[in-house]
Amino acid sequence: MDRLKMHTPDRAEENFRKLSDLFPDAVTETVDENGVTVRAIDKDVLMQEISAQVVEGTQERYQFTWPDKKKSVVLANAPIAKTLRLQPQKSVGRDGTPGSIDSENIYIEGDNLDALKLLQETYLGKVKMIYIDPPYNTGNDFVYNDSFKQDVYEYAENSGQTDEEGNQLVQNTEGNGRFHTDWLNMMYPRLRLAKDLLTDDGIIFISIE
Repeated sequence: MDRLKMHTPDRAEENFRKLSDLFPDAVTETVDENGVTVRAIDKDVLMQEISAQVVEGTQERYQFTWPDKKKSVVLANAPIAKTLRLQPQKSVGRDGTPGSIDSENIYIEGDNLDALKLLQETYLGKVKMIYIDPPYNTGNDFVYNDSFKQDVYEYAENSGQTDEEGNQLVQNTEGNGRFHTDWLNMMYPRLRLAKDLLTDDGIIFISIE
């Protein structure tokens, strides 16, 4: 026998759950008027998720962030006008025969960010395991094809280490954070797209030795 619910649905809770499922990066915490930490939706992050431009926002919050992170969100969400093309001459069959395409395995050659975007349509939520061996953040200049690379002056301004006149506001700039920014801007969209490919019980392994 079904029990009657003695109250109407909590629409706010339902909407929060829906937004959490669609935009997990927008879930954060804040402190209410009673000083209690409660979960919330970061409106700046939510606006960035549905915008193809960088959305400005200065609200303080608990989060892992870095200069130019919003550009990485734009990059992860941006569509591409590319497609995967089979090359039989480079394929190898199950028995090792060159030029055969009877194998269920595929090898994709190209930029991994483009490949991850192209795989979304066919393999979204279907991949059981992902293993990646990313380039290491050695603290030196990091070179890759995306257009996020910053010189030392641009990074210092974006990260608040200099004022509008270029005067230094931070004493120690020897451990240059721009190298971390370059690496994080490269890793973020790729990890995000890779996560979307995983099944509910899928797992990702990352080599960081």
